[in-house]
Amino acid sequence: DHLVRTIGIDHVGLGSDFDGARMPLGLEDATQLPWLTYDLLKLGYSEEDLYKLLGGNALRVLEAAETYAARMAPEPSEAQF
Repeated sequence: DHLVRTIGIDHVGLGSDFDGARMPLGLEDATQLPWLTYDLLKLGYSEEDLYKLLGGNALRVLEAAETYAARMAPEPSEAQF
């Protein structure tokens, strides 16, 4: 919530690492993730906000990186074959 207020909803994404990371109480494993969504809704986040936080922002950044990489890649020439 602090990051959203500080840098904006379009620049925050939530993720987790359940393989050896110390997780907060109540979020010990993936079965608890719906409670995180529920709490964000209670805080007033919209469905659009949740889409962004729970993967939409990450997908947007990855797609932009892929597009940039494709533009920067050298054109294959016949000499390379």
